[in-house]
Amino acid sequence: HFMTLRTAETAVCLNAIGVSIRLAGSGATQCSGRVEIYYNNIWGTVYGDGWDLNEAEVVCRQLNCGTAIQAPLSSYRSPGAYQIWLYNLACSGSESSLTQCHYTGWGIIKIFFISDLIRLTGSGSTRCSGRVEVYHNNSWGTVCDDGWDLNDAAVVCRQLNCGSALEVPQSAQFGAGTGQICLDNVGCSGNESSLIECNGSGFGTYSCGNHHDADVICSGKKAFRYQLAGSGLTRCSGRVEIYYNNIWGTVCDDYWDLKDAQVVCRQINCGTALEAPRSALFGAGTGQIWLDNVGCSGNESSLIECKYNQFGTNNCGHQQDAGVICSDLIRLVGSGSTRCSGRVEIFHNNSWGTVCDDNWDLNDAQVVCRELNCGTALGAPPFAQFGAGTGQIWLDNVTCSGNENSLTECQHSGFGSNKCGHDHDAGAICSGENFFFPIIYTMSDTVNTRVSLYRFFVHSLLCFILKLSVSHQIKLHSHHSMQDFNGKIFICKRGNFIS
Repeated sequence: HFMTLRTAETAVCLNAIGVSIRLAGSGATQCSGRVEIYYNNIWGTVYGDGWDLNEAEVVCRQLNCGTAIQAPLSSYRSPGAYQIWLYNLACSGSESSLTQCHYTGWGIIKIFFISDLIRLTGSGSTRCSGRVEVYHNNSWGTVCDDGWDLNDAAVVCRQLNCGSALEVPQSAQFGAGTGQICLDNVGCSGNESSLIECNGSGFGTYSCGNHHDADVICSGKKAFRYQLAGSGLTRCSGRVEIYYNNIWGTVCDDYWDLKDAQVVCRQINCGTALEAPRSALFGAGTGQIWLDNVGCSGNESSLIECKYNQFGTNNCGHQQDAGVICSDLIRLVGSGSTRCSGRVEIFHNNSWGTVCDDNWDLNDAQVVCRELNCGTALGAPPFAQFGAGTGQIWLDNVTCSGNENSLTECQHSGFGSNKCGHDHDAGAICSGENFFFPIIYTMSDTVNTRVSLYRFFVHSLLCFILKLSVSHQIKLHSHHSMQDFNGKIFICKRGNFIS
């Protein structure tokens, strides 16, 4: 019976009685190393999810090694298989022997330390890039590159804690190995925890030579940086760019959708994806195109965790650069709301809350509309006109110039500091992507003008003025008939007329 796990319990003690216990493994000292117990004439290890300083304290006491200073899940071991004797230990720390602690029982299980059974090596290799080799039958062997792809490489990178798979170089780029070829025709889904869990021809069955040894290049600990760039960008909308290997590059829009955009928005702390624009909406980038055919589930924490063509491989130009429009940490909700009109809510301290309408005006609403890529502010309705919110009121006395990129850049009383209730929740009405709120009037024989409003809220009209060649009486009503009209429509804002 074989189990797989990444680590065995170890202890590092300060020098200060042991019956059948020792510390062993690569790099071990008298008081630091892998914990092993001698039982039934066999040395075996200890395993348990809850291993911590309490258990290590007992080991150090038992070995006369003073006080436990660390309880690492570390690498005091060599490749191969080990016996495991005790599992799921739970010590209080006061016991004189590990066998006095609570544990599941004495086991008869052999353990393969999977992360030790694979390595990346070869000419020019690093810890996270190189020729793939696996440990089998007490020796290292290579993997044939027949069918070798990014899904297979993703498993290797995960197994070695090396981040995401970036490339799968062909034809022994890191040099040809020697000795046995362990695996061929490897077929992973990409979700396996170990290469030996994938489909394949079986150990030792292959139809290639070492000039076809499989390689991988993983991201390792390199921090990929992301930014939004281009014309018309805001903090949370723009062309998606990735910084890798000291170069900024773009993402091709093949198969680009809201799920992919959602990962980007989450990554840059910009809330929810509203749109996934394609065809270089924010202008064409230059230089590298790092990703193509991106396919995310939407739950990934980084874009490079998604499926895509080999890193740096693409079949498109910068006229197909992908973009995102994120909500930022702001939204418009409530009764009668749309994506671009509603009660203003912001996300702070892991919860959504409202904004008080004290001093709330069109300048403030303009910042909200810009943040949401919703055009121009048409209204800044007070008094919870989209319904009263619940929970926190995050902002009060907001004062914006109208040029800020985010509502939180404006002056306010401080997060959570307010003197109002939800009956004073602020709203915003934006023009939306299409600046069309048709206003129709017809002229009657009695020289009365009827104004019909379509897709708008009468109670939140800023002030529409029909400038006609003759004097007319204006009557507002809310039926939605559409009729031809001509004339000039003016919108007044704070008493100043604008056309």
